[in-house]
Amino acid sequence: MTTAYDMDTPPDPPGRDPEWIRGAIEAILMVVDTPVDAIALATALEVPLGEVEDHLGALQQAYADRGFALRYVAGGWRIYSRPEYAEAVEKFLLDGAQARLTQASLETLAVIAYRQPISRGRVSAVRGVNVDGVVRTLVSRGLVEEVGADEESGAVLYGTTTYFLERMGLGELSELPALAPYLPDVADLDALAEGGRA
Repeated sequence: MTTAYDMDTPPDPPGRDPEWIRGAIEAILMVVDTPVDAIALATALEVPLGEVEDHLGALQQAYADRGFALRYVAGGWRIYSRPEYAEAVEKFLLDGAQARLTQASLETLAVIAYRQPISRGRVSAVRGVNVDGVVRTLVSRGLVEEVGADEESGAVLYGTTTYFLERMGLGELSELPALAPYLPDVADLDALAEGGRA
């Protein structure tokens, strides 16, 4: 039997229901273009941060045997297709017309990633060719950005972006594979740059 008290008492808002919270987190993660942090989710859903973090962990486990995964990348959470299905997804989306970076762009991006912050002159010294156009391409694609200026020469210094981390599936630069030992030291770069100007 319904009492007057029952009728006057509003139902619990959906935000208090754990299933609703988890569903809302999933819905948000399905539409974001960039990784979203747990604080932003907690703020948007008006629920405690710990509760959001618990749901993220549960969702990550729930997706363990699916074609997609919930991953923590570049400071936030996002749903990604699993690497083992990359070929199928790429074929479907691009229909064979792959917009890949050129070899020159990949080499330049690698030098910047491992030696940042670094000037175009030093990148050119490593690669042995002028990289001005390639750096412009990397900047336009959002993989590289200006991060300051060299105190001595005033040259613009470049570094990788958060988008680079996202595309590489990295949480931070320290997760890059150990390739730096194979690149020249800064002193060697200076000597090469000087030789190129002579």
